[in-house]
Amino acid sequence: MNTAAAATREHAATRPAKARPTRSPWNRKNPYPATLIENNLLSHPHSDKEVRHFAFALADSGLTYEAGDGLNVRPVNDPSLVAALLERLGLPADAPITARDGSTMSLEHVLTYNYEISTPSRDLIDEVAIRTADPEIGHVLATGERAAVEAWLWGKDVLDVLAIDPTLELAADEFVGLLTPLQHRTYSISSSPLVHEGVVHTTVASVRYRHAERTRGGCCSTYLADRVGEGTTAGVFIAKNNGFRLPADDSAPIVMIGPGTGIAPFRAFLHERQARGAAGRNWLFFGDRRRATDFIYEDDLNSLAADGVLTRLDLAFSRDQAEKIYVQHRMRENGRDLFAWLQEGAYVYVCGDALRMAKDVDQTLREIVAEHGGLSPDAADEYVASLRAEKRYLKDVY
Repeated sequence: MNTAAAATREHAATRPAKARPTRSPWNRKNPYPATLIENNLLSHPHSDKEVRHFAFALADSGLTYEAGDGLNVRPVNDPSLVAALLERLGLPADAPITARDGSTMSLEHVLTYNYEISTPSRDLIDEVAIRTADPEIGHVLATGERAAVEAWLWGKDVLDVLAIDPTLELAADEFVGLLTPLQHRTYSISSSPLVHEGVVHTTVASVRYRHAERTRGGCCSTYLADRVGEGTTAGVFIAKNNGFRLPADDSAPIVMIGPGTGIAPFRAFLHERQARGAAGRNWLFFGDRRRATDFIYEDDLNSLAADGVLTRLDLAFSRDQAEKIYVQHRMRENGRDLFAWLQEGAYVYVCGDALRMAKDVDQTLREIVAEHGGLSPDAADEYVASLRAEKRYLKDVY
């Protein structure tokens, strides 16, 4: 008889069963009505950008999160845009709309809470193109190129698409059938549950612009900034991000690259490392347009540096000098030290714009590895690939 195997089976039989994680009742279809307890302007009033810090109370929701996760927010559409659509369509606010489950709601209600009206659907665009024979939209769609359609759509909302033909008429059910369901928006969490117990923070840039003689706003960012008052609620749920976590080894060094609102998860990381008493060094690359108006969380970062948590801070404010300087330039300037950190086991995290910043950072990292590691471009690519394979090069980009 294999006594070792028998002992193992006996131990397994007597070991208490591991509790299954409880599925949260709060999700896309049933978001938790979290009370907003903070809405603070982070950027200077004279900044070109408006960045805000939001804090929500989780109360007895049972919602839990980890540093690196995101907060999903269910937006509510701008009532002024809803009113403008009703006026354009010539339809009454109380026009009945039948849902899939057979229930009936008013047109005003579903345009406010259920459907995207800031972002036109392809079905709506196609229908308008067919029924109006507009040459511009017809030409754009004829190219079959997604980039061409996106360029044409830039800045346009559903009201703009309807304005292509002011005489176009749509029945209430017909119009709603051409829209897409209103989707939640995800923002990186900027707090640590070890430090901010029962509360979740997020950092949001308010999207505001003017197009075709109308003032526009991002569906969710302006909902949070303008229409969710402190003490009132917004529907939220947690977006787990298990591929963007701090190293389990608290002695491991980390390098964080997050310009603009990309700093959000790194504020959470730094507070988490501080609460854990992590001995590992922490290096942050942060930047934006101007130091005087766009250095968000400056006091927080200075405090973390004074406490010895933030080991290094390199800043890149692009508009403070004639030649624009970005985080990748600061990386290159400190390439020797950055490569040394990698050789010592550092984890690299990138958060922010996927189209430009993350690509530039990735290319710069490869060039640093090649130059300071004495490697060929192909060998540098393999080095970076190995960082990914070891889960030491992680991105949260959008």
